[in-house]
Amino acid sequence: MQIIINISREGIISFLYDDRLRGLMKNGDAKITRASHVEATADNQWNADMAPSGGGVLGPFKTRQEALDAEVEWLNDNVLTAK
Repeated sequence: MQIIINISREGIISFLYDDRLRGLMKNGDAKITRASHVEATADNQWNADMAPSGGGVLGPFKTRQEALDAEVEWLNDNVLTAK
């Protein structure tokens, strides 16, 4: 997984949570927020609902891992990468 860390001009550090990056949370007031929801569908597939981050629903995907991978890619491209 590619790890992207965004530091805004105001000094706010943003990243997708990963236990390996927990040490970054010591740098001020840390807040963890939900960026999306990966959920099973009624027909045993998976969707990634990006609404908490301003996106739509990705999927359906055959596997949960495919949905998780799409979720991370979307967040990296649309939330963390400076435009």
